Amino acid sequence: MVNLRPSDLAREHGLTAQAVRNYERDGFIPPAERTPSGYRVYTPVHAAALRAFLALVRAYGHAVAGEVMHAIRDGGVDDVLMIIDRGHEQLLRDRGTLDAVRASVGRLTGEAPGPPRPLAPFTIGELAYRLRVTPATLRNWEEAGILTPERDRATGYRRFDAADVRDAELAHLLRRGGYPLEHIATVVRQVRTAGGAEALAESLEDWRRRLTRRGLAMLDAAAQLSDYLRLLDEVRERAAGDRAP
Repeated sequence: MVNLRPSDLAREHGLTAQAVRNYERDGFIPPAERTPSGYRVYTPVHAAALRAFLALVRAYGHAVAGEVMHAIRDGGVDDVLMIIDRGHEQLLRDRGTLDAVRASVGRLTGEAPGPPRPLAPFTIGELAYRLRVTPATLRNWEEAGILTPERDRATGYRRFDAADVRDAELAHLLRRGGYPLEHIATVVRQVRTAGGAEALAESLEDWRRRLTRRGLAMLDAAAQLSDYLRLLDEVRERAAGDRAP
């Protein structure tokens, strides 16, 4: 089998040789053999492992990618498949969430930019219950500029009117889509003005594109992972054959 240096593996991905050594240290690629002088010797198995790990990072994030590689190291193929299945399940849920947001757009923005329909003011507890979030979440949204409730002159308590409720529902839906508060604040401000519905439509389309990219990254990760597992099996079978009497 061809011997490779850390720099050989690193060059393919624009990494440093130290990064490759760190991935070995962290168990993301198999341990390398050493020369008598102590230099690491990598093989195509290590190269395939690195390709799989980096593809998994792009598709699932660093933590999940590391979990997969550790499961392979420990021989838990079923565990590997379960982790991958969970990722696809999450993607499916996210697509369902996007569909739900799209279905709600008309209800949430159908009256924009005109004034929303009359609605009795909500307290922060009532609105939190309606959205199934905590009052602390609504206070964070207010601090981010997403919500702008008035205060009761007598008590000082927040009063969320129909526009606030609409904005909170919109923020809740976009938050489920993974958008940061700063982006949501921008979208909500645009929804309050003429052309707001277009801003929301643009955000939903961006969300769809991101889900598509994630799905394609998962396909690539599955291919790289399959190549790595196949190569591992071939090496193990050869080693078993060499040990046979």
